[in-house]
Amino acid sequence: MKRVNHGVLRVAVIVLCAAAPLEAQTPLFAPAAAAFQQPAGAPPTPRHTGVRALFKDLASDVKHLPSKENLMWVGIGSGLALAVHPADDNVNEALVGNKTAERIFKPGAVVGQLGSLLGTSLVIYAVGRIGDKPKVSHVGMDLIQALIIAEAIVQPTKYATGRERPDGSGATSFPSGHAADTFAFATALERHLGWKYATPAYLIASYVAISRLPANRHWLSDAVFGSAVGIIAGRTVTANESLKYPVTVALIPGGAEVMFVRHGD
Repeated sequence: MKRVNHGVLRVAVIVLCAAAPLEAQTPLFAPAAAAFQQPAGAPPTPRHTGVRALFKDLASDVKHLPSKENLMWVGIGSGLALAVHPADDNVNEALVGNKTAERIFKPGAVVGQLGSLLGTSLVIYAVGRIGDKPKVSHVGMDLIQALIIAEAIVQPTKYATGRERPDGSGATSFPSGHAADTFAFATALERHLGWKYATPAYLIASYVAISRLPANRHWLSDAVFGSAVGIIAGRTVTANESLKYPVTVALIPGGAEVMFVRHGD
């Protein structure tokens, strides 16, 4: 079985971070409270958004992709992908050809398809517009934007890294688009609705990411980094959403911390 050069995974960090410099006004290792705190409040929910607003918001999302928090998520995803990279072959050998695993995870290929996720997002948006429910249409539009941003990161990275798929079908293995899209979807939901409603979405996203392994379409490290890409896309699109219990990962001297912040009602 073909081994993959370790340098391929490191290229992804450069691909995702080279778009623009970090904000000059805030040092990279500034105190956590100053560098990564959630906004004090969210802007009012728009009445409804359409195609014109979609393109305007996407332009803003792309502009804000090169942030300190996203750089940190790139580092987390890259570190985890590099950590599991040595096990890629062993995991592949254990799952590929395993009839039970193939049967259990086979639906993941359809559930995690961009068309399936985009269709679900459009239905949510349409329900909000038709029923005159701005909050619902807002969620649907953010889901659509999160998927677009995820794909905008995934596709150039695939061709920049050129990693061969385990089944030998092409050099577009890294990162997993299924993992990125489903985690972008789940993260956007979590930012709008909180963990109570988003947990099932994250479980489904994890199922989809794992399903790419017994299908012999991705290595473990592809799925891991793809999941990080999805989190980046979902958080970027919903940067102004206000939650009761937002989750923030922050750099601190010697490591990182996960913060759960509760805003007053």
